Amino acid sequence: MTTEDNPSVSGYLGFAYAAADEKAEAQRVLDEMKELSKKQYVPAYSIAIIYAGLNDKDQAFEWLNKAYADRSFYIALLNFESTLDNLRPDPRFKELLRRANLPGS
Repeated sequence: MTTEDNPSVSGYLGFAYAAADEKAEAQRVLDEMKELSKKQYVPAYSIAIIYAGLNDKDQAFEWLNKAYADRSFYIALLNFESTLDNLRPDPRFKELLRRANLPGS
């Protein structure tokens, strides 16, 4: 599978690599997705979850905010996504929930 086949699924693949401590592979998927985004739509949320897996919280929130600005339907999943668990204690997560008018804000 390539990132072109399904960028949304590739985000979860990149997260899985990061969670398995295969950081080089996660970064490769991330780089492919960013390159692909120059040619076609790639959900910002998919990039955000890879950054969350890599524990790069600043980049994860930057991309989650892009997803929010894009009105991504994935934002509705914020309270359910285990891929974002390491972001929950951060005050920026609660602020994002508040802006998205989701419970927990």
